[in-house]
Amino acid sequence: MADIGLVLSGGGARGVAHLGLLQALDELQIKPQVISGVSAGAVIGALYAGGYKPAQILHIAKEHSPMSVVAAVITSGGLFSPEILKKVLAKALPHDGFEFLKIPLYVTATDLNSCSSVTFSKGLLNDVIVGSSAVPAVFEPILHQHYLLVDGGVLNDFPVDCLSGQCRKIIGSHVNKLLSSEGMNLTRLQVLERCFHLAAAEKVTSQARLCDVLIEPVLTPYNMFEMKYADEIFEIGYQAAMDQKENLLLLTY
Repeated sequence: MADIGLVLSGGGARGVAHLGLLQALDELQIKPQVISGVSAGAVIGALYAGGYKPAQILHIAKEHSPMSVVAAVITSGGLFSPEILKKVLAKALPHDGFEFLKIPLYVTATDLNSCSSVTFSKGLLNDVIVGSSAVPAVFEPILHQHYLLVDGGVLNDFPVDCLSGQCRKIIGSHVNKLLSSEGMNLTRLQVLERCFHLAAAEKVTSQARLCDVLIEPVLTPYNMFEMKYADEIFEIGYQAAMDQKENLLLLTY
């Protein structure tokens, strides 16, 4: 059984906060022995498990992401575009397989064929990650074997349960904490996003209870569709982790 597991939620651009957490863990010399990720968390988890440092992953995200997911749809560019994401992964992780990662990884996606949440930890890697990140109604589902995959967050946006029995302690990083939006002028995409997370809230709450340390940075001003605040989100994630420095260090005893 692994000592420490790490769970990374979905969240689009807000997933950059996971990188701030990973930076804090690196500085505290806390190394997860197994990672579970969904959507943006799956992308970040795969790159980290592949040996990339948080700052390197942030650079990749900023280099390949347009200002918004709308631009990605229109131009077929950006980290959130399936085709570009495939190219990024092919370059960053040229050996397309879970077994080539330095840290075991579990990737959760939603299978439209079986109408169920599915978790992968073996076999081909890149299509599974792309499928886990395919936001419904924004990107086409990804055909992988007999699965038709879309964003894993549809049914499980915080896949802690798949690490049950896999590790002694679990650190959870959830970047979609729901706070009041009163007084905010929500765009159509923000309304869509908020509905998405409201539907997942009950499942997220039950999963959060399984974490020994839960990191939930306050990211209300930022939506999942814009990367222009990536540096700010990274810093917020880092600070949220360092605010729980003592709790994180206790996991190593």
